Amino acid sequence: MALTVTIIGAGPLGRWLAQESARAGHHVFLEDVMPNNLHHAQESLRAALGPEALSTVVFSSTIEEAVRSADLAIDCVPDELESKLEILLLLDRMAPPRTVLATPTTSLSISDLANCTYRPDKVIGIAVEAASLVAGVGSEIALRTTACTSVGSVDLVDAFWRSLGFNPSFAREGD
Repeated sequence: MALTVTIIGAGPLGRWLAQESARAGHHVFLEDVMPNNLHHAQESLRAALGPEALSTVVFSSTIEEAVRSADLAIDCVPDELESKLEILLLLDRMAPPRTVLATPTTSLSISDLANCTYRPDKVIGIAVEAASLVAGVGSEIALRTTACTSVGSVDLVDAFWRSLGFNPSFAREGD
């Protein structure tokens, strides 16, 4: 099942996620407000993927354009409360209601972040450091849900990570 995946941030983690998502057959929107980051990402992905797979990646300088048709949006912004809140609120406002929001964090409460959105049932945490994520293909990936995370959100995120070669494990925050 090919998804439309939006990745916010074209740094090392964002580039890697875009590359692996494209290789898995997903349609990818990679967004960054810094034109230089998008340029580096485009060059890096061109070398890694070749023209055919690269054709499934759209490089965007606006969140609104990038998230317009997303099934899943993953932010790759710093793991700081202000950064996470800002990007989740933008995604929440601009993405279609069906879009699941995933955020890598090892220090912030997913329940608190989810409750700041209009879609707390569609917010899932990726409980791993960015560097270990890139190095961990084929291994287990820990994902955090909340008491109100929907089954559909879990299923979509599970299918996405499996398509990238990971074995997802879900734990409800607070358990």
